[in-house]
Amino acid sequence: MAASNPPSAHEREQIIGMMEKEMEYRVDMFNKLTHTCFSKCIENKYKEAELNMGENSCIDRCVSKYWQVTNLVGQLLGNSRPPM
Repeated sequence: MAASNPPSAHEREQIIGMMEKEMEYRVDMFNKLTHTCFSKCIENKYKEAELNMGENSCIDRCVSKYWQVTNLVGQLLGNSRPPM
């Protein structure tokens, strides 16, 4: 079995750059999901410290739909990158 050569400095920089872009993509997606679902499901007037059953249910549905749409758009664009 032949040993593979370690990546060159330039290849390492490219790999690190791709990893940073991937992390930025995932953080951006999470922030958008959080903002979208929070604004749709949580009232501006906080009555309790915990989410009520309706808010929990809304959050679950919102996140599920967000992932479904993200996957669909990725498929339509030919993006093989799965969401988180």
